[in-house]
Amino acid sequence: MTQQPQDSEQVQVRRQKLQGLRSEGFDYPNNFRPSHSAASIIAEFEGVEKADLEERAVSLSIAGRIMSRRMMGQSSFVHIQDNASAIQLFLNKKVIGEDTFQAFKKMDIGDIVGVQGSVFRTKTDELSIRVSSIELVAKCLHPLPEKWHGLQDKETRYRQRYLDLIVNADSQQQFRMRSSIVSAMRRGLEERDFLEVETPMLQTQPGGAAARPFVTHHNALDMSLFLRIAPELYLKRLIVGGFNRVFEINRNFRNEGCDATHNPEFTMVEFYQAYADFHMAMDTTETLIQDIAKHLKLSSVVWEEVTIQFDQAFARLRLDETVFEKRPDLRGHANNKALLATVCLQEIPDFKPLITWKAGHYLLALFEHLVEPHISQPTFITHYPVDVSPLARRCPDEPSVTDRFELFIAGREIANGFSELNDPDDQRARFQAQVQACLAGDDEATPMDEDYIRALEYAMPPTAGVGIGVDRLVMMFCGQHAIRDILLFPHMRPE
Repeated sequence: MTQQPQDSEQVQVRRQKLQGLRSEGFDYPNNFRPSHSAASIIAEFEGVEKADLEERAVSLSIAGRIMSRRMMGQSSFVHIQDNASAIQLFLNKKVIGEDTFQAFKKMDIGDIVGVQGSVFRTKTDELSIRVSSIELVAKCLHPLPEKWHGLQDKETRYRQRYLDLIVNADSQQQFRMRSSIVSAMRRGLEERDFLEVETPMLQTQPGGAAARPFVTHHNALDMSLFLRIAPELYLKRLIVGGFNRVFEINRNFRNEGCDATHNPEFTMVEFYQAYADFHMAMDTTETLIQDIAKHLKLSSVVWEEVTIQFDQAFARLRLDETVFEKRPDLRGHANNKALLATVCLQEIPDFKPLITWKAGHYLLALFEHLVEPHISQPTFITHYPVDVSPLARRCPDEPSVTDRFELFIAGREIANGFSELNDPDDQRARFQAQVQACLAGDDEATPMDEDYIRALEYAMPPTAGVGIGVDRLVMMFCGQHAIRDILLFPHMRPE
């Protein structure tokens, strides 16, 4: 049996206080109803002069967490935090009474209190609440980190995000910013007549991306199920069904390692538009991201030591041409598997290709090694090899490449999109190639999906689709280097 950790002396003292309160009838009440928040008080009264506040004597109630206090004989100044805002309280024993003042003196930093009083300004002109009554709403049994230094330990911030949000105002503001980014993304798509939908998270087989899935079991049906790695194939079924513009802000799950840009579960937005191609999809993607920047009132951000500009057009470059710029000797040899494989072995440390790899796989490997890390400003890389794009439409003029793009910013992939493959026979052949790759050891290969092919056989209009990594987008706008910093509850090993 696991032994419970011993409480610290400070926790023991706080628990003794709680025990005393319980003996007096305290039972974590749920009857205090604040009339105002700290933010609303500041917004309403910040511009009001001291004399006007005294004359108006506005009474109100507010609740919040005690973050600091200064005892001055029979008076005390206290700061309470409510949501992301804080406001000062002034307590005087003659006003609140001996019993209430003594009860207040037993309260601790971190306790949540309910306060009634009136708005006024102190001698230093700080907007404050002159308290007429104060009561304990919830007892904090653990001491908070020292206010002026905040919570610096990364491990604790990730594991105890609630504590991080209490003491680090910038952290709380960052997650509000994340919510604002997602809202702006949703609004931008809805304004373009995209319909928000929901597709299954539990699937009978994974599909829509190259990734290892998580496997679970349905007891009643006695069958294995997979947590989705992408909603793509279901969203395109809806295009077949007649919804010409759909999107989903979705949680995906991929059984992969954790690093600065990867978490086993993550958020994406995927959208699909009938009668559109990948050029139109790039236009929409670029505009959505630029609109988010405008919504956040940002013309640029600093990310990965690069100043990212949003007020200019995103560059568009062919994948093969970017490789040829680094290795001019490969120009004209994009389909020469033997040559590309030799160069990969020369250029890429610890290179380990699969036996099923074709020329396109080696070309992509060279791009990822030679080019991708050095892309700074927003850049669409286009025309990916068909060998690495099992769901994308072939380029009409170049059957070895597809009408596909990926958006890179500061060396990070942000979005992936393409003109969708809507030929059911071509799709079946692509799936079969993926099955062979799986048999050869590629555990990220896309499996055969007979129902999806059947859906295509009912005719899917020409369509363009895009997936945007919401977490990486938030990382960029918040200037964060690690995905754990912008996830409220990142995946962590057990303590």
